[in-house]
Amino acid sequence: MKNRQTVNVFRCCLYTLLGSCVSAAVPQWPTWRGPGMSGVSPDGRPPLRWSETENIRWKVKLTGDGSNSTPVVWGDKLFFQMAVPTDQTEGSEAEAGQQTERRGPGGRRPRNVYRFSVVCLDRHTGKTLWETVVRQARPHEGHHSDHGFASYSPITDGVHLWANFGSQGLYCLDLDGQLKWKQDFGPFTIRAGFGEGGSPALAGDAVIVLHDHEGDSFIAAVHKETGKILWKKKRDEKTSWTSPLVVEAAGKMQVIVTGHNRTRSYDAKTGDIIWECGGGQTQNVVPTPVTGFGMVFCTSGFRGAKLQAIRLDRTGDLTGTDAVVWEVNQHTPYVPSPLLYEGKLYVFSSNNPVLSCYDAQTGKPYYTAQRLEGLNMVYASPVGAAGRVYAVGRNGTVCVLKNSETLEVLAVNKLEDGFDCSPVIVGPTLYLKGKQNLYCISEEK
Repeated sequence: MKNRQTVNVFRCCLYTLLGSCVSAAVPQWPTWRGPGMSGVSPDGRPPLRWSETENIRWKVKLTGDGSNSTPVVWGDKLFFQMAVPTDQTEGSEAEAGQQTERRGPGGRRPRNVYRFSVVCLDRHTGKTLWETVVRQARPHEGHHSDHGFASYSPITDGVHLWANFGSQGLYCLDLDGQLKWKQDFGPFTIRAGFGEGGSPALAGDAVIVLHDHEGDSFIAAVHKETGKILWKKKRDEKTSWTSPLVVEAAGKMQVIVTGHNRTRSYDAKTGDIIWECGGGQTQNVVPTPVTGFGMVFCTSGFRGAKLQAIRLDRTGDLTGTDAVVWEVNQHTPYVPSPLLYEGKLYVFSSNNPVLSCYDAQTGKPYYTAQRLEGLNMVYASPVGAAGRVYAVGRNGTVCVLKNSETLEVLAVNKLEDGFDCSPVIVGPTLYLKGKQNLYCISEEK
């Protein structure tokens, strides 16, 4: 029996090793922030320069209002989510004009029924391989004018693809577009009718979904192959648009989620809180944390500013303790997530093209509040590859910076579109998904 157990353990280790080798060999950008949700492409070598007439491998016109669903890539396939209004309408115009607590640019509930779908393209040609409609429904709320009803990004492990549409459900498909299961958590009430967002994360056998809203907020783990709810925990938080970060640390798989009241680390297996830290983040948390050097770096920037570097090897309430290694109270991002690249932590100031760079281990500023010429507002999260940082503006301009302790702009590129989605880098190729078009940019044919 003991020999048999030893053989089984060896087989498990071998299969795990082989699976890791296969995954590493397959070109991939499996989540909206890439491998490990880091925003860094370890083997990326995208172009330095491009324009509408230079280094554009293909350009595909987009439909629907899914312009904020950053694509993911596995092998030869590229995936994103989409929501398209149909000609079918429900309700009256008067009823559609009513929006509970609608303020600012929050949208009214539409009359149209929408088609919610997942799209797969051949990433080498831009040809549509398949589109799977997972639901047709009339949204119960509107959305912010800057995005639509498909602002989530999918995730994949190379076998399955998971797409969260929030109030419209969570769906699992295979990479050929066949629906495997669905899970419905019901409708959510979003502050000011701003619409839903924030992508799921993969933690072992679980898909982690976060639903912070004006009702009963929660975080849940769903079995990735069956759709069964493994655990579900209440959260003392209101509306946010952040995404969970999964990291192996201190002997456990931690699911880290920022929030206005507290940043929390959950045990991926049980949902129990490992540690929590209050007194930090601002309202309307959007950025997803990044991790490195035994710490997690959490940011927010709505009606305030906060960047905290928190140790991952602690338990309990870390508020006001030395577990918060360093923090910054100015020039932190509202929408774009931070980038940790080779020891340097990059953050924008609110949604402005104003960049700061810190030593991630110590918090020492290399430079702060430096304006990037040519960019206007920034929603997309910066990414790193080939010793460069790619910073994308909403006006279609991309600044390429040297990954260094001083601000050095290597190139400024302009396209005829606006970009809110974060860049995707796979090998020699850069994908930019705009409001109107999806671009494939590469020097290699």
